[in-house]
Amino acid sequence: MNNATAVKENQSIKVDSRAGKYLTFFLASEEYGVEILKVQEIIGRMPITPVPLTSRYIRGVINLRGKIHPIMDLNVKFGMDETRVTDETCIIVIKTSSLMMGILVDKVSEVVNVASGDIEDTPSFGPDVYTEYLLGVGKTGGRIRLLLDIEKVITASDVINLKKAADRENKENSDSSKEAKTKIIK
Repeated sequence: MNNATAVKENQSIKVDSRAGKYLTFFLASEEYGVEILKVQEIIGRMPITPVPLTSRYIRGVINLRGKIHPIMDLNVKFGMDETRVTDETCIIVIKTSSLMMGILVDKVSEVVNVASGDIEDTPSFGPDVYTEYLLGVGKTGGRIRLLLDIEKVITASDVINLKKAADRENKENSDSSKEAKTKIIK
């Protein structure tokens, strides 16, 4: 066996599972990223129907091509002021392992490829600061981006609230549709 082959066999290649393509977006003045494989689509402003008795960060639901999707305001979820809707405000439709939902963001930035060497572990901010929802900190193009683990951002209680909101709206739409059909038949 030659030296080059021996070196290759003994080297372990460390691959960071966090590396890959991220859709980046802004909340307030900070840039965040979410794995592109979790993104279904990006849509512009559209009417959001509020749903009563949901958490403050649940803005409501939208009807997207006949399907009801709950919308979460990430600014509020992260303890900031409610997203002020502007021409740049977008809804990023995310598919998690448990549901499809929209997240309201201030504006979408770009899709970036974040290499293993460009990702650092989330720094410790002390015991009182919860950072489990961060995959790490990406350093690309001279900018710092907080890379979100969207599955952890959306907690179990969020999933229940979001499903209830969507189910409530789907039931109301179904009831309205039945009423309309009954009126047409009469």
